[in-house]
Order: sequence, then structure tokens, then C-alpha cells
Amino acid sequence: MTDNGEIHVIFGTGPVGMSVMDELSSRGKRVRMVNRSGRADVPAGVEVLGGDAADPAFTQDASSGTSVVYFALNPPYDKWPELFPSLQDGVVEGAASAGAKLVAVENLYMYGPTGGRTITEDLPQAANTRKGAVRARMSQELMEAHGSGKVRVAIGRASDFFGPRVLASAAGEQVFGRALQGKGAQVAGDPDQPHTYTYAPDIGKGLVVLGEREEALGRAWHLPSPETVTTRQFVDMIFEDVGKPARIQAAPKILLRALGLFNPPLRETIEMLYEFEEPFVVDHSDFTRTFGVHATPLDEAIGETVRWYRDHHSRAR
Repeated sequence: MTDNGEIHVIFGTGPVGMSVMDELSSRGKRVRMVNRSGRADVPAGVEVLGGDAADPAFTQDASSGTSVVYFALNPPYDKWPELFPSLQDGVVEGAASAGAKLVAVENLYMYGPTGGRTITEDLPQAANTRKGAVRARMSQELMEAHGSGKVRVAIGRASDFFGPRVLASAAGEQVFGRALQGKGAQVAGDPDQPHTYTYAPDIGKGLVVLGEREEALGRAWHLPSPETVTTRQFVDMIFEDVGKPARIQAAPKILLRALGLFNPPLRETIEMLYEFEEPFVVDHSDFTRTFGVHATPLDEAIGETVRWYRDHHSRAR
């Protein structure tokens, strides 16, 4: 049964935004998706609105009539400093004009290298990368907007994610897609380091929980992730599900630097390699303890992702 009440507004129609849509739709909520083009592959009954999220006049109109706005936009990787802050500013203005809660998804770049320490929400933000500095500043600005009373904010942070619709990710097409083709999964850094990967549907569910619960406001939360294994173990589980012998290709930094000369988005990944060269273990116990929500078990999440990729590849032929 569909809730005929207020609309829940999601800025962004990438894998995270769509996972939020899935979760809200499963709860019978009305959903408005917002992106630049006004086009997206969504179920019947989901509205899609096109426009520039950096334009406050547009975001105010798009956010009208809602009590929760979800910020899940992500500009091109090599355009973060130029585009990302203004997109967030526009969505803040939209949520504020509606008197709505703002639930933003973030990654973990703001913490910087941790020397292998488990990543908890109270770690100092010590980013030493360009994108990490952008992320840290944006996160601080969200908390300042909350503290000033301009808009009520909750932040959900996730690690490198995988799942249905996730193609451009450290655990996307170059891992799952290649595994289905019997090719070596392409990974960066040291595959024998433990690394937390987050399942995209768990991100969607976690963000919706943050939008529902008043005690979520005014801080950042690590969203639930499946159990942490090494990247090699993660890849082995994927190949086991696919039914092919495991193969892995770890690209050395010198090769990535050479390829990055001709590929700006790839060049932007190099400064983040530290995440794959030391233990990168994310703790989400605070979220689970507070909200009683757990992550999907890793084998189940991988199985669902492989099934989506099989269907995606069969339709692409």
C-alpha cells in the first residue's frame, strides 16, 4: 500500500540514491528523485525531476512538501573541488526552505590514513588528500548548518560499496563484471589487507533509518557494513558464487600513475590508495546499538550482487 502523504525527496539517482528509493518504496512512501536530466530508470509512481541542484531556487521548489531530504549526489571524481560544495549548498537551502531534515551520505575520506586503526566516528579528521579535504570541509559545513538551526542534519558514512547498480566502484564492474566473464578481478593496493566494503542496499536502509529517528540528528554515523575480510577473500567469495576459479589482478601504483596521465578520473584514485595499502576496518557498532539495525551478511550480499550482474549483462547483450 502506498502512503499518499508527503513526498520523500532524494537528490541523486546513482546507486545510493536508488537504494534509498528502494527502501522508501518498500515502506509504501511517495518518492521524488532529483537529478540533472530528469530521467532515471524508476518504478511507476516514482517522480523524477530534472534541474541544477546548485541552484537554490530549483532545490527549494524540488524540496517543497517534504519533511526529509536525502543528499546522495556525487559529481565526477575529478571535479569534486569545483562542483561538490555548491551542490551541497543548494540542497541545504532546499531542505531548509521546506523545514525538512537533511540526511546526507558521505564516505570516509575525511579521516585520512589511520595507520591501520579501526575507523570509528570519533577519530580525528586528518585528511591529507585533495578529495579528503573537500569531504572534511563539506561535513563540517553540514554540522555548522545544523548547529546554527538552519537545517536539521544527520550524516551516514559508508565505505567502498558494492551491490546492484554499482558499476563505478572499487568493488564494481572491474570486480564483479570481470568475475562473471572469467577474467581476473582488478583491484588496487594490497589485496591481503583487511578492507570493509559496504553493501549499497544497507546504505539505503541506514539512511532511511536516520531520516526517521530524531536521535540521529546532529552527528555522523557509520552505516552498517558486512563483516570485514581481506580484499582477496572478498574476491574469492565472488568467484565461488560465480562458479569460476578465483583470479585477481592487483595494479601497482606505478602503473596507475602512468594510466592516470590519460585518464583524469583514474588519476584521482591514486591519492586514495592508502585505503587499500593498510588495514581499513570500519566500526558501525554505534549505529547498530542505537537503532538495532544490522548489515546484510557478506555471502548473502555478494550473492544478490552476482545475480544482479548476471541479469545486467544478459540484458546488455
